[in-house]
Order: sequence, then C-alpha cells, then structure tokens
Amino acid sequence: METEKIPTDIWLKVMCALMINAVLFGVGIITVLSVPTFVDQAKYLIPVVIVASFAITPFLCGFIARRMRIRNWTADQWREGDLISG
Repeated sequence: METEKIPTDIWLKVMCALMINAVLFGVGIITVLSVPTFVDQAKYLIPVVIVASFAITPFLCGFIARRMRIRNWTADQWREGDLISG
C-alpha cells in the first residue's frame, strides 16, 4: 500500500502556522488581561483575539515559511540576512 507524501512546503507552512498562531494568541490575551481598561471588556475582546489570530496567521505563515527554504536564498542574501534574521 503506497501512501501519498505531503510536500515539504505544506509541512513548513503547517508547522509555522501552529507556532505563529500560538504567539499571536498569547500576545493578544496577555494584552487584554494586563491592561486594566481592556479587562472590563474581556468577555468581548477575547473572542476578537481568537478570530484575529486565526485571520492573521495565514499571511504571516506564507512569508515566514517561504524564507525557511534554503533554495529561496542566493549566496549574497544568505550572507546579508534579512529583516527577521538580522
């Protein structure tokens, strides 16, 4: 029985999406729960944070997963770095 393999690009995007979503959610929840003005409205803002983290994740995921592949870098780009790696 032969199984179909999932392309590496898809795996990278899925793994990135999980981590990015967790970070966005964590930053949003900490912001909502640590700012006294937002705590009063937490029952409305927490669902907004959840939806926003799911909505923003695919856009950031595509950007970050693309730069994780070494074939997308030239030798000069590798030496210089970029906005994320410095």
